[in-house]
Parts: sequence; structure tokens; C-alpha cells
Amino acid sequence: MDLFDTAPFADKIDTASAISASLERASGTIARLDQAVAHHKLRPAFLYRARLIAVRRQAAVDGQLIEPWHLAALLEGLRLRMDPDLSPYERGSIFEAARTALGHYQWLTAPDFDQEGEIQQALRAIDAHPPQGGILLHAAHAAHQWLDTGGTRPPLRGALVRFWQKTRLIHAPIPLTGPQALGGDVTFARPRWIALFLQALAVEAEEGLDLLRDLERAWLAARSTVAARRRNSRAAMAVDLLAAAPLISATTLAARLGMATNNATALLREFEAAGIVIDVSHRAKRKLFGLAGLERLRDHVAPPRRPQPGRARGRPRLEPPDPEPTLPPDLPPVAAGPAQASLAFDYSDLEDAMAAADLVIRDTRARLDRLRHQAGSTAPSHEPEVPGPADDHGTGPPKS
Repeated sequence: MDLFDTAPFADKIDTASAISASLERASGTIARLDQAVAHHKLRPAFLYRARLIAVRRQAAVDGQLIEPWHLAALLEGLRLRMDPDLSPYERGSIFEAARTALGHYQWLTAPDFDQEGEIQQALRAIDAHPPQGGILLHAAHAAHQWLDTGGTRPPLRGALVRFWQKTRLIHAPIPLTGPQALGGDVTFARPRWIALFLQALAVEAEEGLDLLRDLERAWLAARSTVAARRRNSRAAMAVDLLAAAPLISATTLAARLGMATNNATALLREFEAAGIVIDVSHRAKRKLFGLAGLERLRDHVAPPRRPQPGRARGRPRLEPPDPEPTLPPDLPPVAAGPAQASLAFDYSDLEDAMAAADLVIRDTRARLDRLRHQAGSTAPSHEPEVPGPADDHGTGPPKS
């Protein structure tokens, strides 16, 4: 199901029974997600990834769909390059989508003084709304009232995350905001919107459980592969950082591990040969790597679109999808073996990496704001680029 398609929800919402079914689904799924995340070893890594997914969805709902490739490049401090055949309007749309996504990240993680005031105002509005039979229903009715009286979406999203924690619905700041229900093209009749909002929360929580399972599976497989290395090897720490960051370059990995960039590049090449990581950037320089085993990452992260030689402008022809792979009829039985021992996870370097990543995001958004003001006074004479480090001979991404 498309993350940004609201039609499948709207078609099913017609009676009060839909609210009951949506409430039951959302309550159960959110409870399972909270239990799974509360004491999980990969909780910081999961929260970081979940926020990036959430802000991309929120930006799409606000009409600014940013490709995962562009968002990953921005977070790595790379220049935001675009195809030269794109029109100025298309290049401006990509630029504005990146700025919007990073702005939503600030609303969730580190709001400034004015943003904090708006979030507190939205939170007070939720608290002051008359109880409606439970935390989820209360928040749904209060959110509808906030939007109906002219409130904006960004402070409401931040207030919802705080309300979930304040009422102990969830114990970690998981960004559950029901993005499908906050679009401008959805029905806003109160009963139908309440059911839509609850279903959107349920879908968001279910996808959070899938993300956590995929992340844990990929991390355990990678840790098992590097377990036989010598004690002073930094391979295990590199795997932990790869679990934290959806995509990472050799330059960033070297800065986090305190090693030379060439050594980090060699380590990533070893990981790629061993099947631990995959190259998702398809670049000759400043490649970006992600943990293997995260099929959703492989499916959604693609190289930048480039026009085919000799092809005229226009929408490309739709190609038939590849057939589903079939399994051989007779598979050998799975070999039985002892249960794998629980692996220790050192949070010290991971927390430093999260703080550094947040600093990069705030710094990149400030650069985008400055570039936007400059573009307003002088028309660009060439393809716009976000100021960033040179590909291989520059200073590298911003450091904490």
C-alpha cells in the first residue's frame, strides 16, 4: 500500500463501527510497538530512522515529496545535485521539498523558541479538550478541533508525540502522527476523519514494527559475520553505526570511528564483499552504504534519474513489472543448532553518532534557508546546489 495514498482508507469509513474497528486496531498495534521498543537494544537507532521516515511522510502530505536519495545526500552533507534537463520549476520543487523535510525534523527533535511555544499551545489545546473515552479518541477529537479552528499541522504533530508520552500510551518518543489523515484532500467530516486518523496511526505503528524487525535482523546478521575478527577491530563498532544511520559514507564512518578515510573505505569494501552492506548510491565518489537485509531500503532508494541518450522530453513508458521469483520445489531442511547468544550493544558511540547527525541536520537546514534568501534576490544562472563538501578532496561533512 502506498504510504501517501488515502483512498483505501476513505472508501471504508462510513459508520461508527469503523471508528470502533479502527480504535481496536490502533490500540493493539501501538501497544505491541511500545512493548517492542521500550527496552530494545536498537532503540536509539530505531527512533532515528523512524523520525526520518516520519518527516518524509509529513513533507509529502504537505505537498513536498522528497526522494530518499536526496534526503540521504543532504544528511551526509553532499551537494544537492539535480539533472540538468530539469526545468527551473522542477529544481525549485526538489529544493523546497528538502527544506520542508528538514524543517519537520526540527519540529520533532529540536524546536526553536517560537516553535516550542506553538507546540505547547497545541498540547494545552489537547489537554483542555473534553475527554472522549480513551487516550486515542481524546487525541483524535482534539486534533480535529485544532485543525477545524485554524491550527496548523507542524505544532500538532509535535504535540501529539508529547501527548502520547505524557499519558504513558508510549514510553519512547516514537513519531506517531497519522500523516495520511493530515492531508488537505481527505474528508474532514468528524466521524469519518476520526476513523481515518485512527487507521493512519495503526498503519504507522505496524510499519514501525516492520522497521524494528528488519533492523534487528540485519544488525544481528552483520554482527555475527564480524564476530570472528580480532578483539581490537573496529568492525563491530562500524556495524553499530550502520544500524544507527540509514545511509553512511566512508568519510562519515571514518569521523565517527576516529580512523583514516582510506581505512574506512577499505572496511566498507570488505563489508560489501561479505554481503554486510549494499551500495545504494550508484556513485563513483562519496558512495552511500546501508545494511544489507533491509529490503525496503533497497527498494525505495534509487540512483538519481538521468535522461536516456537520444530520448525526447516527456513521461517515460511504463515497463511491465518483473515476475515474482519462485522457490525451488524441494528445499533442504533447516539445520538445527544452538540458540544464538545475546549480543552486547555499546550505546556510547551510538549516542555520539545520533547527536552528530542531529547537528548535521540543523546545520543543513540553516544552509538551505540562507540559500533560499539569496535565491530570492538574484535569479540563479546555473543549477542550484546546496553548499557542501567537495566529493573527495574537500573537508568532509560537518563534524560535531
